[in-house]
Amino acid sequence: MTQPELLHTACPDGSGGHRMAWWQWGDAAAPHVVVCAHGLSRQGRDFDVLAQALLARAAGLGQPLSVICPDVVGRGESDWLKDPMGYQFPTYVADMLAMLAQRHAQAPVGTLDWVGTSMGGIIGMSLAGLPDLPLPAPIHRLVLNDVGPAIAWKALERIGQYLGKSGSFPTVEAAAAAMRAISAGFGPHTDEEWLALSRPMLRPDGQGGWRLHYDPAIAVPYATVTEASAAAGEAALWNLYDHVRAQTLLLRGADSDLLTAETAAAMTQRGPRARLVEFAGVGHAPTLVAPDQVAEVVRFLLG
Repeated sequence: MTQPELLHTACPDGSGGHRMAWWQWGDAAAPHVVVCAHGLSRQGRDFDVLAQALLARAAGLGQPLSVICPDVVGRGESDWLKDPMGYQFPTYVADMLAMLAQRHAQAPVGTLDWVGTSMGGIIGMSLAGLPDLPLPAPIHRLVLNDVGPAIAWKALERIGQYLGKSGSFPTVEAAAAAMRAISAGFGPHTDEEWLALSRPMLRPDGQGGWRLHYDPAIAVPYATVTEASAAAGEAALWNLYDHVRAQTLLLRGADSDLLTAETAAAMTQRGPRARLVEFAGVGHAPTLVAPDQVAEVVRFLLG
């Protein structure tokens, strides 16, 4: 399967509702579902390489598998919210529950795994660590990609410098170059790999050029975060993490400015006691495109 199917879920909100898009790879009726959730300004096609590797491994094992890669609302093919203050985790978690309920109604989910990069990891921690959520099945295996309960303030400041401020680009290549300049933490990629990661990030701007796929208003609630409020939120995130019962793999770019080595070490000693794997020469965040990164996730999820 070289291309996924694009599906949508209707999600309620206080402004009349919205649709969240999600990309379905593999067997749409498989009882084993892996959800791959992207970072703050990314989209679900970031996981094309990983999804195909997971399906190849599952096929070799003779096990049906479904890989679902949502476009979190405001990104990719999903709707933009009328109220930008809705771009926060309660909305994202509720949308994922609606998507999983729809998938479960279409074909029962027996085993549920989660791969989350940065923001997508916090969504996964919320789903795995909050009791009594109406999940179709408990999260069995959880991959947290360069994120944890404590997030370094300097990294939040760095992201805030570019979030929602991209403008237009004359060509796909120019847009890819601009994204590469602010994404050094993603680590080394070939030009071909980078273009593959960049194309789904772009939409025509109506004037012959290109713009980024996401609603610039996702920066509105982000701009309200202060160093004090971020520090205050740490306790709640650690509480979530400590309630996670899923087997957990923690991936970290060895040069990450968002997930410190100290936080990663603490995550191996409390809560689900994550197994930590670090990647040299990578910061925030590993893209799960490099063969060694893909292999770690595939091995953890499918043996």
